Amino acid sequence: MSQPPIPETGRPEPDVFSPIEPRRGFMTQLTAVVVGGLVGIFPAAVGLATFLNPLRKSAKQRQMPEGSDTEGYYRVTTLESLSAIPQAFKIIADRKDAWNTFPKDAIGAVFLSRSGSSEVRAFNVTCPHAGCAVDYKAAKGAYHCPCHNSSFAADGKRDPKSPSARDLDSLPVKIDVNGAVWVKYQDFKTGDKEKKPA
Repeated sequence: MSQPPIPETGRPEPDVFSPIEPRRGFMTQLTAVVVGGLVGIFPAAVGLATFLNPLRKSAKQRQMPEGSDTEGYYRVTTLESLSAIPQAFKIIADRKDAWNTFPKDAIGAVFLSRSGSSEVRAFNVTCPHAGCAVDYKAAKGAYHCPCHNSSFAADGKRDPKSPSARDLDSLPVKIDVNGAVWVKYQDFKTGDKEKKPA
């Protein structure tokens, strides 16, 4: 429907609600959103990559505490401080997670005993049954788990009556030229019959 002519000029009055203007406005706004999104996505991507950078490290890098040698052995004690009676020792290292560092933190514990002049036996203190910490009972000459009464001989062999499905988890040991005892500390899955790394 056409507008009546304006008396002064004789031309029709412009339609305020012309369909051409909203289309131009929409296209302008759409273009601004697209360009703004493209311009903003690069800084956002860089910021996100920087924020998540610690999470991109391999699991081995995140879980390997600092303080071990290149093979994963930790210095625990000296050979001369060990005897035939097993003793518990903490494994101390600088532990890191994605963002935090925990200096000189106990990452686990082992039982060490000396048999012979330079042979050392090492066991993880964690019971293979359900993950409780075992104790060494010197009077019985055996390891005992207080949680479910699993028992293990001094050589780590499980008592057949124990609920544990396997023997205590032994750990590799090496002794350096200065007499320091190094243990390759590792945790293993509990509840399995086979010894599998956790």
